[in-house]
Amino acid sequence: QVQLVESGGGLVQPGGSLRLSCIASGSIRSINAMGWYRQAPGKQRELVATITSGGTTDYADSVKGRFTISRDNAKNTVYLQMNSLEPDDTAVYYCKADAATWIRSTNYFWGQGTQVTVSS
Repeated sequence: QVQLVESGGGLVQPGGSLRLSCIASGSIRSINAMGWYRQAPGKQRELVATITSGGTTDYADSVKGRFTISRDNAKNTVYLQMNSLEPDDTAVYYCKADAATWIRSTNYFWGQGTQVTVSS
């Protein structure tokens, strides 16, 4: 079983920055891709950024140039550095990991989410 715990959300003014962290724990054999998703009120959940185990990244067009995803494989942690935040970035941010345990093959695991609110 794999658990993901996000942290770092909060209230920030437009133009500000936040850094989200997601720590994976449990009986982890390996973690492949990790990513951040977000869901605003009344909207569908959308992909924000992904990163492979080798460090290849991908970003949604709306955050490209402002957000940076990174990971520390030794600590089973993924980060999302968010700069130049805009009101449209307001959402609950979720961490996702494609992980394999010692018991079963790779599956998707989700964190509980952390609220990010961008408002003046």
